[in-house]
Amino acid sequence: MNRTDVTFDSAGISLAGHLFLPERCGTAPLPAVVVGHPGTGVKEQTAGTYAARLAERGFATLAFDAAYQGESGGLPRGLEDPAQRVEDLKAAVSYLTTRPEVDPGRIGMLGICASGGYGIAAAAGDHRVRALATVSGVDVGRQFREGADGTQDPAVVQAMLDAAAAARTAEAHGAPAGTFPVFPATAEEAWAAGGRHGGEGYEYYCTDRGRHPRSATEFTLSSIDRIATSDQFRFVGMIAPRPLLIVQGTEAATKHLGELAFADAREPKELHWIEGASHVDLYDRPQHVGPAVDKLTEFFTAGLAAE
Repeated sequence: MNRTDVTFDSAGISLAGHLFLPERCGTAPLPAVVVGHPGTGVKEQTAGTYAARLAERGFATLAFDAAYQGESGGLPRGLEDPAQRVEDLKAAVSYLTTRPEVDPGRIGMLGICASGGYGIAAAAGDHRVRALATVSGVDVGRQFREGADGTQDPAVVQAMLDAAAAARTAEAHGAPAGTFPVFPATAEEAWAAGGRHGGEGYEYYCTDRGRHPRSATEFTLSSIDRIATSDQFRFVGMIAPRPLLIVQGTEAATKHLGELAFADAREPKELHWIEGASHVDLYDRPQHVGPAVDKLTEFFTAGLAAE
């Protein structure tokens, strides 16, 4: 497997990516997969893990940093803008169509965590995406409104929207962009506030398990109202008749979100369970990532077959 650093444009913002190619490409153009990272991730983390593993299985793959984050451009830093994230995925497809190694008629998309929802929104409107898969996919707007497990007190998001409104007013008067931390200060706080889902998220992003210096540790407050009023799953039915695969862990706090997307999707569709895996287990645990990659390989091999 070979990796090349690349850049491409997304609505005027330069995005940084890693293009992975199989060790032996031959001369025939390859099927390709765009891989989107979780909401706080960067291309060097789980998105890069899946991209590299799929390249080993014979696909050209592209993992990249979202606008305003990682090595990509855009100001203010730490902005999470659902509309831009969807545009970034479409821009990645556009970039792959320009690569001589890629068959432009055989491009798929894999969204992990937040990019699962963004991938649904992108693929619904972009018919160049021939097959879509998600791993631990979530609708980040619904997650903000209802919490990871759907039981969050509605007052929580209302308080966050108050903070976002105050920040926008302060910025209009010349203040710098206000931010909020993505994770609590300690592991103990993360486990207490977010249970297993929050604790494992902290463990992945804030310890040597998965930490990366460019991974987002805070978002701008102006991200909040953008996220809270977004609905990534709304048009999942428009993906058909292109195939959809939803991969979820049986122990994931967010598994109900995958079930919701699956219920609203149209055939051909498949909900595939990874036994014993939590949401974050599917980021990097070999015993869970391995079976997920096997299923993704099967799915994209069929979905991106030459016509």
